[in-house]
Amino acid sequence: MSIQAPPRLLELAGQSVLRDQALTVSAVEELPRVLYLPLFMEAFSRRHFEALTVMVQAWPFTRLPLGSLMKTLHLETLKALLEGLHMVLTQKDRPRRWKLEVLDLRDVDENFWAIWPGAWALPCSPEAMSKRETAEDCPSTGEHQPLKVFIDVCLKEVPQDECLRYLFRWVYQRRGLVHLCCSKLVNYLTPIKYLRKSLKIIHLNSIQELEIRNMSWPHLIRKLRCYLKEMKNLRKLIFSRCHHYTSDNDLEERLVAKFSSVFLRLEHLQLLKIKLVTFFSGHLEQLIRCLQNPLENLELTCGYLLEEDVKCLSQYPSLGYLKHLNLSYVPLSRISLEALGALLEKVAATLETLILEGCQIHYSQLSDILPGLSRCSQLTTFYFGRNFMSMDALKDLLGHTGGLSKLSLETYPAPDESLNSLVHVDWEIFTPLRAELMRTLREVRQPRRIFIGPAPCPSCGSSPSEELELHLCC
Repeated sequence: MSIQAPPRLLELAGQSVLRDQALTVSAVEELPRVLYLPLFMEAFSRRHFEALTVMVQAWPFTRLPLGSLMKTLHLETLKALLEGLHMVLTQKDRPRRWKLEVLDLRDVDENFWAIWPGAWALPCSPEAMSKRETAEDCPSTGEHQPLKVFIDVCLKEVPQDECLRYLFRWVYQRRGLVHLCCSKLVNYLTPIKYLRKSLKIIHLNSIQELEIRNMSWPHLIRKLRCYLKEMKNLRKLIFSRCHHYTSDNDLEERLVAKFSSVFLRLEHLQLLKIKLVTFFSGHLEQLIRCLQNPLENLELTCGYLLEEDVKCLSQYPSLGYLKHLNLSYVPLSRISLEALGALLEKVAATLETLILEGCQIHYSQLSDILPGLSRCSQLTTFYFGRNFMSMDALKDLLGHTGGLSKLSLETYPAPDESLNSLVHVDWEIFTPLRAELMRTLREVRQPRRIFIGPAPCPSCGSSPSEELELHLCC
């Protein structure tokens, strides 16, 4: 039989304060800092909304990382806290102890809450705790600065999430007093009006990662270009399944030019990802030449590129320091790959990930990329599955990877000789061929995780990935 430790004196004091609402209101101004966070967490967990409203009005720290305490926003809790903040923000003379500068609704900074319960049993050092609490905070630039509210936004449904809608309305009604900051914004909604409403409320300079899905390119460029140009701290820009709905070539060229001009303002962009890249076929150079910052990550997938598009990739300084290049499911079988080989030569000292899966590359094109590939000494991940390679071609390819000592994840297709008339793998033929390929590889280096064969695996249905230990079930 275990004996439960008795509650600490501070815990009992906190529980007593919460039981008496009038006492909470009168005591909050004089509440010791060492008790403030445990009491707030107690009020939060028991949903003492009136206590939360009162406590946030005398918040003695510069930050309130609420998101790490509330993994999913709870509407009534949010209302209670915002009501308390409204009372403070609209006062000319703010409470003596109130120091709040940042309300963070993202799931970050759990340590802010975790260190405090353990501090109860230690000799209290207010100076040390104050130093830790303010070290990561945004510095104050003067009295009555706008309150910064940080949140990551994902627009998935219509109507929007109830908590998010309430927060947007609350911020909109207090323009000038509150800045809504959003480091990551993801939009799944096809009706663009909901995204535009959000962008009118969010402080655009705060957006560092933007992902837009399921939208037509012409509509996107016309309606969002003015907002994109103001996202001057944008680091990651992702367009997924944005469709091409115009057959007017002149209009398309004008739209691409307008869109490309946006990149002249994005001085911090590090990642550009476009899935269904067909809209830029023949126009990619306009976009690439407008990039101001050297990209670390370029993904152009699931669409068509012309030879001139691939050629431009090796010609501009902005792509000279790539760490990750993904051209998966872009058919390259009908174009020369000399330009891709030149790009690999250019980024050989920095490239860590190369994904050429499903590009329909043939053996006759390999000679264009092998010299550049063999020099990519930093390469850790190489996806080459779903291409058309003979046994001799795969041996040649594997032989050129001898200098890639950092490769930890690599995938290759089954050789053509092991495919039957239905382009399915004949396992009796494939098994000894795979063993031969592995012997060829081990003559030049020792592989770590490697997958040779069809994907997904016909036995277990899994596809190779960084989360999966590569294997064949046969």
